[in-house]
Amino acid sequence: MVVPTLEDVSAILAAAELWMRPWVELMAFAGLRIGEATAVQASDIDFLKGRRLHVQRQIQNHDGERLVLPPKHGSERYVVLPDQLLNSLARHIETIGVQGSEGWLFNGAPPSPNGLRRWFEKTCVRAGVTGISPHDLRHFYASSLIDAGCDVVTVQKALGHSKASTTLDIYAHLMPQAADRTRKAAAAAMAAAAPADYLRTGHSSK
Repeated sequence: MVVPTLEDVSAILAAAELWMRPWVELMAFAGLRIGEATAVQASDIDFLKGRRLHVQRQIQNHDGERLVLPPKHGSERYVVLPDQLLNSLARHIETIGVQGSEGWLFNGAPPSPNGLRRWFEKTCVRAGVTGISPHDLRHFYASSLIDAGCDVVTVQKALGHSKASTTLDIYAHLMPQAADRTRKAAAAAMAAAAPADYLRTGHSSK
């Protein structure tokens, strides 16, 4: 597994053309697969109440055709979006516009994942970043959630894995060790429950 660094993602975004940045951001900051990010339509985005994205389709290139399909089994989901990403998507719709009557966000009606992948590869060359694929941005997103302390079920739901065990199989090596979590939890409980002078001296003044 390749997990891009923060510097990698920043360099790719800086080198990306304006129309392409939201596509990169949907994978890096919302965890979408390449086919899912390619298939986003403007109507999928709830900018106001929920501030989230409905991931309900993917696009695949197959034998020269672009197939619009449901997401992988168990992967239809709502992903909450950070305000910065919502703002980026809103600017994209306002300044770049959408494609076709369905309101595709990216070039084509429907867009081509293979075409966008080639644009991504060219962008990485300009950015001086090597060895990074679009799918690796999904790993970046997952590692960001784990670093922030999100539990396995939260990460599973955000990524659209059908089972928590799938998330563990892929990302267990990135998660804090159980012994470390147990020690920190017990230390926090002890600090909250024990009298301050007991923690300092081993004796209570009461």
